[in-house]
Amino acid sequence: MRISAGELKGRKIGSKKVFGLVTKHGALRPTSSKVRESIFNIIGGFIKGSIFVDLYAGTGAVGMEAMSRGANTVYFVEADKKRAELIEKTLEGCGCRSKANIVRRNASDFIRKAATDRLKFDIVFLDPPYYSGELEDILSLPANGEILKDEGIIIAEHLSKKRLPDEIGKLIQKKAYKYGDTMLTLFGKVTDL
Repeated sequence: MRISAGELKGRKIGSKKVFGLVTKHGALRPTSSKVRESIFNIIGGFIKGSIFVDLYAGTGAVGMEAMSRGANTVYFVEADKKRAELIEKTLEGCGCRSKANIVRRNASDFIRKAATDRLKFDIVFLDPPYYSGELEDILSLPANGEILKDEGIIIAEHLSKKRLPDEIGKLIQKKAYKYGDTMLTLFGKVTDL
């Protein structure tokens, strides 16, 4: 797997060892290069200078792509120790460690702590394991809008058979994009008109 654009274009991410790594958190299912490219086509105008969160980071490919394309800071949230260590090693290898925050905790704990610490993000990408049932639970946590900047967005990757609600708390679905069995659903904050 390689970074597809930006200053790190062409840089290799991960290895067969990484993709074959099965831990107590399950096997990796990295976001395909086609879907990753689509994510950045969708949110491209928001990336430069952004604070980006890669929840369920896995290999860190989505966060590293964001970094390569101009994100100012990227939070890689990964509960698994070995995967978090591999992300850190990859970032050190490409000289990008200073722009990264590697957070070794589960996604829901990260969101709760970010809200308590009053952190605000421009883009939150979340890609929970497809069959885990975590999608609705994790989307309900930032639904009050506390962790998003006013123009912030959440982009969720999930099975295309799974339809997400039009509104979740203070979040409103902006658009959904289908790529085979994968769906990308974009949410923004409800704005008072």
